[in-house]
Amino acid sequence: MTDAVTERRFDVAFLPALQLLTFSTGVVDAVSYLALDRVFTGNMTGNVLFIGFALAGTGTTPLLNNVVALVGFLIGALVCARIVRGRVHASRLPTANLAVLLGSAALALALGIIWLAVSTLEGVLLLAVTGLLAIVMGAQAASVRATGITDVTTIVVTSTLANLAIDSRLAGGTGDKWRRRLGAVLAMGLGGAGGALLVRFTGGASALVVAALLMLVAVALLHVARRREEAALG
Repeated sequence: MTDAVTERRFDVAFLPALQLLTFSTGVVDAVSYLALDRVFTGNMTGNVLFIGFALAGTGTTPLLNNVVALVGFLIGALVCARIVRGRVHASRLPTANLAVLLGSAALALALGIIWLAVSTLEGVLLLAVTGLLAIVMGAQAASVRATGITDVTTIVVTSTLANLAIDSRLAGGTGDKWRRRLGAVLAMGLGGAGGALLVRFTGGASALVVAALLMLVAVALLHVARRREEAALG
């Protein structure tokens, strides 16, 4: 079996989990924007723009909340990178990366439960939840990079959309990988829609708990894919 065929087979094993993480990110960002005062904890492109709007004195998004989310995301990615850097493992997803993802999902679940307990988030507590949730998303983004599936980052779909168009048959390309790319875009959008409905009918705290549970399921799927890859590699 050629390396290309082997890599494609391993990609297929990891993809369902990564698409589920992408869906959960859509839920998390719906919760963040609709229930944490107009901020994204996963989509940092939006936060950078919101910060720019606020600095220019336009728009209605709060500056501090978005800065907290941006800094939190950077901290999450940085800490994860320090933990996993240099780790060698037979699988493309080392144990350390999987552990970070598990810890991140557990933290998101804890935040949702705390939110349910206190009912309303205000002031410092609101900022703390925003920052910690952004740390979760930053760590997730850094952890899944090890899979090498660059079209499904689980956090953003801008580059995925660009690649979908660039490599399409309409643009003279081969149309390779269009299913995973379109799947990632749909997963993010459907996650956002589902998250918005959950926030509307059950509240932000419950929606966050659902997102965290989806993350945990995705981590379990990643573990299964990892075990299969290890077995195939011998």
